[in-house]
Amino acid sequence: MKRSKFESLVSPSRLRLLQFLIGVLFLYLLFVSFEIPLVFKADSDGFFTDTLPRPLILESEEDFSYKTAPARPDNDPDRVHNPGSRSPEGNVREFKGVSGLLFNDSSFDNIGSKDELSVLHKTARHAFVVGKKLWDDLQSGVQKSDSEPEPQSQSQNKNQTESCPDSISLSGPEFVNQGRILVLPCGLTLGSHITVVGMPHWAHAENDPKIAVLREGDESVMVTQFMMELQGLKTVDGEDPPRILHFNPRLKGDWSGKPVIEQNTCYRMQWGSALRCEGWKSRADEETVDGEVKCEKWIRDDDNGSEESKTTWWLNRLIGRKKKVTLDWQYPFAEGKLFVLTLRAGLEGYHVNVDGRHITSFPYRTGFVLEDATGLSLKGDLDVHSVFAASLPNSHPSFDPQKHLERLSKWKAPPLPNGNVELFIGILSAGNHFAERMAVRKSWMQHKLIKSSNVVARFFVALSGRKEVNVELKKEADYFGDIVIVPYMDNYDLVVLKTVAISEYGVRTMAAKYIMKCDDDTFVRVDSVIEEAKKYGDKSMYIGNMNYYHKPLRDGKWAVTYEVCVFCSVLSKSRGFTFMLSNNTYCKFISMEGFF
Repeated sequence: MKRSKFESLVSPSRLRLLQFLIGVLFLYLLFVSFEIPLVFKADSDGFFTDTLPRPLILESEEDFSYKTAPARPDNDPDRVHNPGSRSPEGNVREFKGVSGLLFNDSSFDNIGSKDELSVLHKTARHAFVVGKKLWDDLQSGVQKSDSEPEPQSQSQNKNQTESCPDSISLSGPEFVNQGRILVLPCGLTLGSHITVVGMPHWAHAENDPKIAVLREGDESVMVTQFMMELQGLKTVDGEDPPRILHFNPRLKGDWSGKPVIEQNTCYRMQWGSALRCEGWKSRADEETVDGEVKCEKWIRDDDNGSEESKTTWWLNRLIGRKKKVTLDWQYPFAEGKLFVLTLRAGLEGYHVNVDGRHITSFPYRTGFVLEDATGLSLKGDLDVHSVFAASLPNSHPSFDPQKHLERLSKWKAPPLPNGNVELFIGILSAGNHFAERMAVRKSWMQHKLIKSSNVVARFFVALSGRKEVNVELKKEADYFGDIVIVPYMDNYDLVVLKTVAISEYGVRTMAAKYIMKCDDDTFVRVDSVIEEAKKYGDKSMYIGNMNYYHKPLRDGKWAVTYEVCVFCSVLSKSRGFTFMLSNNTYCKFISMEGFF
């Protein structure tokens, strides 16, 4: 008997295949049902924001050079708009002065004290808890002080409470008890000089030297060095003071194998180009400092004891040639030998004399003035016998950082367009960097692309531990309208949170096609940045420095958690104070912010 057509279709083999496919479909649906809650939960753990990303349609080929602000509102429903932030005119949106970056305190409850990242997590939690309290106080009780400026007489009396002595003298024990720092209340002035009497220690072995490299087979190297620094103790708050002058004699242990003197400056952990005196006198065609050479000569180990052989010298003397007799000196510092060093502030730079002889001169560098040098630090392998400072200024300079602010309407930020922007620039800044922000407003933020609101630049600032700084910061933010406050207490280990805040703001508030991050001491050529970005069109792109094959760190502020990357042996890591990404690249970054 022939089988019916239907029975042939439902043969046992085909029936089993159909059952298998149905089972796979059921498992897939079951997996998706469990996965969806995790996806939504991931956006609420750790650091998160108050909105979800939406599809973005961004301008790419339009010429933004001659577009004027405010921009015309766009009626495309797929574009990102915030209806609740429209102004009465309807063509500009209200500026959002507080970052949407929030902190979920409960997300770190399960982290044990032995966790490698627990210290960083505790720091972040403390910063957000304290920052929230500071922000609440600033919003509520501190508002009264905004309309009540400090009387001028009271400010003058406050400055006069700290006297300006003409000279200061400390013995060795007194200097050590003050933390090896001589405080100069009113800084230095032209002609001021500081004398130090000290004795270098004998060389000691170091297994991990900072100024030398261990040779193959050596376990240690003999090192003796000390550092004398002029520091700006009153110019910053919450960070290392700038080193206005770094004077570093290296008796033993330098990588060159010779005794040297290195001089430099350092501001915000960024060192300048070093001036190294290695025993050779500065060239005759090299610039001098107040008529003094930058480096004097001393006898090196590879010298023969004079600039010419003794035979030639005696021959010149016998034939009657008149020649100035020169005397070569040893390196000015020696182990276990007392020295007298004098540092003098000249018209063009600092001059250092040791035991009555000029040794080196260091020209002043841009950004530092004599009044900023309010502390002398002596550290390293050195016994200090006494320190004496004289010819100090007798008037008190003003160290109020907000004195640099110019409250003129032409420096205010233009209104935000209601549509999207081509480039958003987030500028990392600290609460007391009033001068740096003012310099940015008066320089590259006056570019026509920024004034027309086609490119938007905003400062991202966290709260300071000092109440008066926060009050002045809020006044500045309310007046200029270009500051976004990230509500946590500023901490250098948590500077990445400002970068995340820039990302969140650029993608979800500004809907910018390109997002750039930089520091407040960076000069941005806006037109060049736009031209470079347009070369990539709509492709995902990253412009900046990159470290490839970087071994991931599992602890510290640069740590990569196992949750993000379990089996990673090497990673590609961005670095540098400035970089730029396209919007679609930043969206991927934002989706991972909960892990960081």
